[in-house]
Amino acid sequence: MTENMNIDKKLLIKIFLLFIPVSYASYLFHEFGHWIVGEALGNKMAYSLNNVWPQSGHYIRAGQDVIVLVGGPVFTVLLSTLFLMVIEKYGTLYAYPVVFFQMFMRFFSLFFGGFGKQDEAKVSALLHLGSFTVAAIVLVVLFLIVLRASTRLRINWKDNSYFLVMSTLGSVLVIATAGILSR
Repeated sequence: MTENMNIDKKLLIKIFLLFIPVSYASYLFHEFGHWIVGEALGNKMAYSLNNVWPQSGHYIRAGQDVIVLVGGPVFTVLLSTLFLMVIEKYGTLYAYPVVFFQMFMRFFSLFFGGFGKQDEAKVSALLHLGSFTVAAIVLVVLFLIVLRASTRLRINWKDNSYFLVMSTLGSVLVIATAGILSR
């Protein structure tokens, strides 16, 4: 892929520019997972770019917090899986930023966003599964999806370093925006 990326600079620019909407959409879709589960359980939920919470300040039944927490990571894995299916069927590089960003987003949040504050860590703690169990499961599943997609598209580790840089910039942009909007 590196040769193709060097030859077709326009394609490279398009792929990199895709990371801006992919970053925002990914965070929103992850939070939508929490929101839809909370609403389905009968709670009136509030929604922002990087957070979802029950409007009343608490869930209507005990134990719903775990179920709502699981919704975000499940939707993240679902989104990655759907775009892997697009890659499998059409072989399009344009779907790869979505797949890659899902893995990066959860990794970035877990390792740089305060591990204990993240959904996977909270679920593990609430279910007494050990600190890292749910996080490890989610990250391994997302990594395997990225591995399959990159194999299908013949994207090597060096090429993925470009996606890593763009994912970092996308995450920082979303987090900065969320911080500005929450003021």
